[in-house]
Amino acid sequence: MTESRSLILGCAGKSLSRDEASFYGGEAPWGFILFARNIGEPEQIKDLVAHMRDCVGWHAPVFIDQEGGRVQRLRPPLAPNYPAGAALGALYRDDEEAGLRAAWLLARLHAFDLLRLGINADCLPVLDVPVEGASDVIGARAYGKEPKIVTALGRASAEGLMSGGVMPVMKHIPGHGRAVADTHFELPTVTTSLKDLRKHDFAPFTALNDLPMAMTAHVIYSAIDPNAPATTSGKVVEEIIRGEIGFDGLLVSDDTSMKALSGDFQTKAAAILAAGVDIVLHCNGDMDEMRAVASRAKPLEGKALERARRALSSVRGADRKDETELRAEFADYFEAIA
Repeated sequence: MTESRSLILGCAGKSLSRDEASFYGGEAPWGFILFARNIGEPEQIKDLVAHMRDCVGWHAPVFIDQEGGRVQRLRPPLAPNYPAGAALGALYRDDEEAGLRAAWLLARLHAFDLLRLGINADCLPVLDVPVEGASDVIGARAYGKEPKIVTALGRASAEGLMSGGVMPVMKHIPGHGRAVADTHFELPTVTTSLKDLRKHDFAPFTALNDLPMAMTAHVIYSAIDPNAPATTSGKVVEEIIRGEIGFDGLLVSDDTSMKALSGDFQTKAAAILAAGVDIVLHCNGDMDEMRAVASRAKPLEGKALERARRALSSVRGADRKDETELRAEFADYFEAIA
């Protein structure tokens, strides 16, 4: 890993412009993220991923949100339309063994789909535990409304990805399930007591605190820090995420272009890093915004660099499982996928 800076960046289209390539080469982001606007046919995706890595001079991680359900960037014919997390949860409630196996299989199939295109990190599992009355921004993306179910299926999903050579990123730490607003558009405040947060919201993250990466929640928890969302709260990061939850992996912000965070992009990026988050994520590919975020980024060093190295080394090569056999097995659980 060459010297990288505390950034994961997107791009505007299906190929890099000259300006984008020059910018990435100069700023040396640690990783990249793809969205639907970047997805065409297989050779185009592989070329885009390769060009991104060429810009920074090493095999940098390339991320994507490939959950299943409504949050799935690869669609047919690149990948089947997979079920959402809630469908796995429903299966688990009927038959725990079947639910766990299906969750592992789905994640392992994601790994087949992603790795053949050069994408080696998936923003999964979703460990948020929704409550009644919460925004539907999580909704069916969650495995269930009980921490036990979310924990079990989250573990199975993470292991499926890692078995396929893809790095998991658990989200949205320390828990997005109570948010009554969509953080893409506004900042929600959760007023629940710390005791209840520990028992319900934090539990899956604590159980999976050994995973290599986590993404923060743009949510205020008034019982912890009434003035700043987790993403920019040093108190949440140090006392809750690093302390109580015990997560010492690589911590990345949720997208800085979401409206939940206030201020200009320099201010947002500086606040994220000052809070103790290791890496700033910017997704939409807007060059002016990326330049502003990058102006506050810093070289990965110290503990952040150690965490980044550990994250990359945590995932070995893919196992030797037969893709056709695993797809047939998964179809026994979810016959409707196509």
